[in-house]
Amino acid sequence: MPCGQPDSGAASARYVLGVDVGSTVVKCHVYDRAAAVRGSSSRKVESLYPHPGWVELDPEVLWSQFTGVIKETVQAAGVHMRQIAGLGISTQRGTFITWHKYTGKPFHNFISWQDLRSAELVNSWNKSLLLKVIHVIFTVLHFLTGNDRYLAPSFLTFTTHQASMKLSWVFKNIHEAEEAAKKNNCCFGTVDTWLLYRLTKGSVYATDYSNASSTGIFEPFTKCWSPTLCNLLSIPMSIYPPVKDTSFNFGSSDSEIFGVPVPIMAVVADQQSAMFGECCFHPGDVKLTMGTGGFWNVNTGEHLFASGRSLYPLIGWKIGEEVVYLTEGSISDIGTAVKWAQDTELFTSVDETAEMAQSVADSQGVCFIPGLQVSGDDPYLCASFVGVKPSTNRNHLVRAMLESVAFRNKLLYDIIVKKVHIPLRTIRADGGVSNNSFVMQMTSDLINKKIEKPANADMSSLGAAFLAGLASGFWTDRKQLKKLRQIEAVFEPQKDSEEYKPAMDAWLQAMKHSPHW
Repeated sequence: MPCGQPDSGAASARYVLGVDVGSTVVKCHVYDRAAAVRGSSSRKVESLYPHPGWVELDPEVLWSQFTGVIKETVQAAGVHMRQIAGLGISTQRGTFITWHKYTGKPFHNFISWQDLRSAELVNSWNKSLLLKVIHVIFTVLHFLTGNDRYLAPSFLTFTTHQASMKLSWVFKNIHEAEEAAKKNNCCFGTVDTWLLYRLTKGSVYATDYSNASSTGIFEPFTKCWSPTLCNLLSIPMSIYPPVKDTSFNFGSSDSEIFGVPVPIMAVVADQQSAMFGECCFHPGDVKLTMGTGGFWNVNTGEHLFASGRSLYPLIGWKIGEEVVYLTEGSISDIGTAVKWAQDTELFTSVDETAEMAQSVADSQGVCFIPGLQVSGDDPYLCASFVGVKPSTNRNHLVRAMLESVAFRNKLLYDIIVKKVHIPLRTIRADGGVSNNSFVMQMTSDLINKKIEKPANADMSSLGAAFLAGLASGFWTDRKQLKKLRQIEAVFEPQKDSEEYKPAMDAWLQAMKHSPHW
């Protein structure tokens, strides 16, 4: 596999490609040296729901969408594949597949990060005596040694978003995968690994540190797959791919796919990619992504940080000797709830929701209870409206939904301020919901902080392009990238957060009464 220095042709190329394989859409953009979008295309990701709570993706369909969107984008930009200096791939995290090492045949569909088949297993493990003993042992070790390698295991909890429990489920329920693993013939891969494998016709089998650390099976401090966790969950260690730098020459795509070999210069997890795209390069920089889910990420520099269930440590990116850590908190079902409301004709276009919310003084006591709470503790919780009256209209319902996003942002921000002992610097927002001025302004008011919104909300694509551009020499350094940033709007606090207290207190009360519904 070619690695190290980019090929000499890359220096004369005029564009980079950034692809974001998200949970709902595959997007691709062609960027020029000014980071201006010269062409773009997107295709909807088709999720499969074979059983209640199960969420899967057909690998062949995803592959077809991925290659199709790249070809469409390059054509739309009016450029040739030979002019591409590098391809950067950002992918949804925690979604995985296993396949046979020699035939390349998958043992099952992609199992999505949204899939709940491991929910009972997750709950039983989190309540188990063994996990409590592990917490105590590593807490003591961390106290006695001061070594941060013991910090993450001292807070170890499982969630349905992670691949670990679902991977354990695979080896308990899919006989072919279990048999192949016994003979060291089973390969595990997140979306990035599978795409790399297919792009190079099986010659490259790898992932990067950001994707590996998002599986829940990779130790961020030791930077290796966790033998302890794999022993606990009976997952064979032989299945994992080598882990490479995030901005790195992974080789080139097979020339049959795009007509010419295209250098693959970065693979990165979507939230970490958005962080890089927002140029959150310094400790204390904060990124807020509001897309299918909501994610608050804080750059913690070279320090690993963990704090129970609400916040968890990740590797942001590794470039050469530099490893940047992030702390992340997540909010589930933001964009999903908005899409549901549109599908049920609560409104026609997402663009009109801010205006609808602003057209009424308040939600008239209506509270929207999202499908999952801030920490994601209860995977079975259903969404609901509380406080609906005969006088309630669509505007009240829409306002209640948007308010719930801002309230959850406030809850998570308060946890970050309390737990992360790093002065917070700039807050930058991206994702589809960041285009909603009502949510952005209300969040700014509630946290009493300025929030910047970039001109381009597709930060995961841009981050992947930035990383690929650095590896290929298309861009020289991060200083240059910062100059390319374009801010579309800045939301500054306009109301005292106390003005929202009655509405937020009512919402919190409604949330308290909603569990297990």
